[in-house]
Amino acid sequence: MPMASLADLFAHNRAWAAQMERERPGFFASLTKQQAPKYMWIGCSDSRVPANQITGLDPGEVFVHRNVANVVVHSDLNALSTIQFAVDMLKVEHIMVVGHYGCGGVQAALENRRVGLADNWIRHISDVRDRHRGLLENTAPDKRLDALVELNVIEQVVNVCVSTVMTDAWAKGQKVTVHGWAYGVHDGLLHDLHITVDGADSIEPAYRAAIEGITADRR
Repeated sequence: MPMASLADLFAHNRAWAAQMERERPGFFASLTKQQAPKYMWIGCSDSRVPANQITGLDPGEVFVHRNVANVVVHSDLNALSTIQFAVDMLKVEHIMVVGHYGCGGVQAALENRRVGLADNWIRHISDVRDRHRGLLENTAPDKRLDALVELNVIEQVVNVCVSTVMTDAWAKGQKVTVHGWAYGVHDGLLHDLHITVDGADSIEPAYRAAIEGITADRR
């Protein structure tokens, strides 16, 4: 990136900070206190999908973890540690797993396309593709990417729910709910994928209903 562009970033930052302080005096002083967000966002690293702006939340109101194609796997201590901190320390009430339509990582898995080192990460999405091969084959070709985006979110919601962090939290009666959403880069809107889990007993019925919903939508 050219140095002039980096200088612009600092200039924009100073202008933004000054505007925030004018409009909301004491805003940054309030941020120095312990953060207490109610929400955690697990999303894609895609630069077009910024959690705060999409949800209209201020800094300090949503705890964010992002990676390629919003994947949560049990060997990823980065993701699990972030979820554990959100649940055990911050006491978030809602965890949203948010995919987005047109996701490059999901598309690479759908097309079985090699992209490099990230192929090892995208393999997790390929597993989702293979698990739901029948559903995808019965989906119109131009709708398959959207369907796999949604299926990936649903599978990652389940991965969050069966983690030791969530099973322990629910076992002790903690009120925390996991949701699956998809974001439309083309229209800026969030879409509820109708998988909402608030306890270990609701994982399986919520999962089945969400998959059936995708099946019905793609007929």
